[in-house]
Amino acid sequence: MEYLKLIGVLIIVLGFMLKLNTMFIVVLAGFVTAIVSGMSLMEFLNVLGQAFVDNRIVTLFIITLPVIGLSEKNGLKQKAVDLINSRKNLTTGKFLTIYMFIKEIAGFFSIKLGGHAEMVRPIIEPMAQASFEANEGSINEKVKEKIKARSASMENFGNFFAQNTFVGAGGVLLISGTLESLGYPASNIDIAKYSIPVAIIVFILVFIKNIIDDKKLKEINGGK
Repeated sequence: MEYLKLIGVLIIVLGFMLKLNTMFIVVLAGFVTAIVSGMSLMEFLNVLGQAFVDNRIVTLFIITLPVIGLSEKNGLKQKAVDLINSRKNLTTGKFLTIYMFIKEIAGFFSIKLGGHAEMVRPIIEPMAQASFEANEGSINEKVKEKIKARSASMENFGNFFAQNTFVGAGGVLLISGTLESLGYPASNIDIAKYSIPVAIIVFILVFIKNIIDDKKLKEINGGK
């Protein structure tokens, strides 16, 4: 019966495969897991509410959305594209590598540099497209979709692999607390220290991948 408590994992996997609402799937998985584990409805609601209160700071990004919207409305996107167009030797791969580097440095100092909605979609992705057009002269739809995916991946890689390089990051505190509760003492400094080589390795792999992808994009665009 202990394996039945893992049903929440199955629900999440199926929900993502079916592309259902993420929030609904996560809450449903938690609810079902709580029920099969013997928790009452009130206990589950108490845990859910406490978790929301303890992590309410993660919702602060919502405040930035109106600012980004107003900035884009008043020409932020166009100014970013104009800046890229003035750099003829800046390829898409080079630009995305620079962004990846900035993301990792920001993660090291625990600076929250936007996200997909606030940064990638309105600024980084248009700049990446502009860098390709500045060098190749034209761009087809397939290349645009590839650049969208690459821009999003830079955000994910930079955020995921560099966020724990800061000793006070939420992920570091969570890992440290979890390991300590399981009887494996590990300081915040140790976790951050061992996260730095991982971030460096990922950056090198991304750098190489961006060089390879630049050549692939040229081929997809017609061999120019």
